[in-house]
Amino acid sequence: MKHFDEWNKEKKNIEERERFVFAHPREIWWCSLGINLGAEVDGKNENFERPVLILKVYNRESMLVVPITSKIKNDVFHYELNVIEETKDRIFNKKIWIKLTQIKVISSKRLLRKVNVVAVLDFENIKTKIRESI
Repeated sequence: MKHFDEWNKEKKNIEERERFVFAHPREIWWCSLGINLGAEVDGKNENFERPVLILKVYNRESMLVVPITSKIKNDVFHYELNVIEETKDRIFNKKIWIKLTQIKVISSKRLLRKVNVVAVLDFENIKTKIRESI
């Protein structure tokens, strides 16, 4: 069961924020994507969050993003990528999958925290795969 009422409350809180975050292409951020319909990707936890890759920044208020998953997805709709994760205890490689079919424009108010930056060559490959999928 999807928690639309809880998401609606959180969405109202996000809208009331006076905060605009400055993000840049290639950055990975945790983002309040919310609860969506059908096959659209949902956020999780109390912030209805999910990691996203910033594809393009239009202005200080809006940007184009693509969601990320850590679940194995070996198909043409996802792009596999290795990123370096750092915790307080260790640094390690982690596989992620870029959800090529879930591109969306979001408000910068949805951004919660920056967690990584994708290498230039990987970013160019991702953009090529997105163009090919359209």
